[in-house]
Amino acid sequence: MVEEARQAPAAVERALRENRSEVELLGTFLRRHPPPFALTVARGSSDHAALFGKYLIEGRLGLVCSSVLPSVYTVYGQRLSVLGALLIALSQSGQSPDLVEVTRQARRDGALTLALVNQVDSPLARAAEVVLPLWAGPEKAVAATKSYLTALATLVQVVAAWTEDRELKEALERLPEAMHSALEVDWQVGLEPLLSAENGLLVGRGYAFAVAHELALKLKETCAFHAEALSGAELLHGPVALVEPDFPLLVLVPKDRPLPGMLELLEALRAKGGHLLVVSTEAEALALAHTPLPLPTRLHPVLDSVLAAQAFYPFAAQLAVARGLDPDAPRHLTKVTHTR
Repeated sequence: MVEEARQAPAAVERALRENRSEVELLGTFLRRHPPPFALTVARGSSDHAALFGKYLIEGRLGLVCSSVLPSVYTVYGQRLSVLGALLIALSQSGQSPDLVEVTRQARRDGALTLALVNQVDSPLARAAEVVLPLWAGPEKAVAATKSYLTALATLVQVVAAWTEDRELKEALERLPEAMHSALEVDWQVGLEPLLSAENGLLVGRGYAFAVAHELALKLKETCAFHAEALSGAELLHGPVALVEPDFPLLVLVPKDRPLPGMLELLEALRAKGGHLLVVSTEAEALALAHTPLPLPTRLHPVLDSVLAAQAFYPFAAQLAVARGLDPDAPRHLTKVTHTR
């Protein structure tokens, strides 16, 4: 897992380079033929990437983006009205029958189907009209790392081309180098508060909330730690009742529009006794942490949460080992999961 996480910057650099021409063509097509809405379909880490894509598409384009419920197609036998829509299917393996069936049916019903997939000879790639390889190379660890990060980068590349956002394109060019820097962080101080804990919350807003889902999954998969991702806004609508002295909260606080509200949330959580592990570049956020987990550099509000995920993967592996587990062999899990 750690080795593959460390390969992610090179994989992202390759994906951005190899897909550039196809993505620019796709962006031109989408500007000329704007879809009425967008859909995503994915499972596991790829579904967390899809949520990141939802924030991108709705936040940068003002276009409604929704996650398809695969069972509507595969279990209930219903077909959706998707004529003219953009459907984005994301998968590392491209093997799961439900994702393939949704993509095949959506294409048949008039959607433009786009697959972001690491295995380009997979059933999902064959089902889609447009395929963007993730270029992550072989991924042997059960817990996805580099394929998730290349999926995020590819989604950003698509939206940047679609919107002709020069600033975002320039930030993408710097992303691999920034990811290398994120790999060098030392978060050893964060191990002790999580070592004997059984439950915790991952908190963020916007792009950080999307990434929090992935971090929570990694804690479950590799560390047998029951973690749940919550929006910083949703936390105050009931789940804050979980917070008690020393209850761990891993909070992602990038420099983005939600920052002022997240600072207020940190102050409120600190007053309730929760143990705050704060991932941020911002001094005012780190100052409110019981355990600060600093990131080395800002890049772009869309991309800074990608750097948080890059830094987190080796930390999760360290935590798993400290808890007596093997992060490369999570119990009950296999690399490829087939669902319907």
